Amino acid sequence: MQKTRKFSDKILLVLKGLAMGAANKVPGVSGGVIAFVAGFYEEFIFSLKRINLNSLKLLVNGRFRSLYYYTNSKFLLLLILGMVISYFSVSKLLDYLLEHYELYVWASFFGMILGSIYYISKDFEAWNKKNLALAILGVLAGISISWLEPAAENDNLWFVFFCGIIGVSGMTLPGLSGSFILILLGNYVLLLVDAVNALYDTLAQVAVWDFSFLENEERMRLLQVLLVFTAGSVAGLVSLSHLLGYLLKHYKNATFAVIIGFITGSLGVVWPWKEAEFRKDSEGVFVFDKNGNKIIDNYDRYLPDVGDLQTWLAIAFIILGAAIVLWLAWLENRNKVEYA
Repeated sequence: MQKTRKFSDKILLVLKGLAMGAANKVPGVSGGVIAFVAGFYEEFIFSLKRINLNSLKLLVNGRFRSLYYYTNSKFLLLLILGMVISYFSVSKLLDYLLEHYELYVWASFFGMILGSIYYISKDFEAWNKKNLALAILGVLAGISISWLEPAAENDNLWFVFFCGIIGVSGMTLPGLSGSFILILLGNYVLLLVDAVNALYDTLAQVAVWDFSFLENEERMRLLQVLLVFTAGSVAGLVSLSHLLGYLLKHYKNATFAVIIGFITGSLGVVWPWKEAEFRKDSEGVFVFDKNGNKIIDNYDRYLPDVGDLQTWLAIAFIILGAAIVLWLAWLENRNKVEYA
């Protein structure tokens, strides 16, 4: 299953992992869309599917070389490397851009999804009544999710494990944003802000041999939460990949139709012209996270003002976003490989 890659292909794969990781962190954007459009979605799913009993037997028997090739580890490790780099670099930059240039960031992602829809659907030749109906269901599901009301934060470890399973869905299900789902479940700030910050602070202390955090109950709680969330994410990644691998093998056209619909429905989540609605308590007072930031509940969407210069700049970013996606797709199509 291993694909021979040139050095430039390896660098490009790391960059795709970087883009995938950044997309996963933005509420409303799915890293799976990046994988789908960039042409490595099927390889990604089938590589994850190889994490099974056979790979466990190879590990137990010490057959590491066979395990490496069986699980397509070179591909997965390069992709994961890009995601890790993204988490500590590009995702930080995205946080800054979302705070200061929110309209243009959303416009860029909106354009990326538009470009994705065009690219995926233009070569899809299996349109019939059944697949059209499945695509429409996907659109309705995507739109419905964007209008759900978020729940309250819940740090129960079983629920956190469930959040891990759901949160990783954005990597395997194009159009479904794992981070947006975490907002709906009420745990986005807890899992992707507070817990990650706790890990960063802990690593910084360990680097200078400072282990005082072991006596910090709040820090240890957050690290425990992050560990359980990570376990849930791994479980979700493996289980969903097996399900999707089966669907792609036996119902490929129907699965693609649902994915096209779902990605189209997700446009409602990343609509650029919107204002954040912040969470309030029962007395109407804003709720803040541990860093003093207001917690976003959802977004109030509106139509753009065509007489505003910012509107036309946003449209330019939409076009740029679509162009980036189509360029990535063109690069991948030069050396495309089918996986079975």
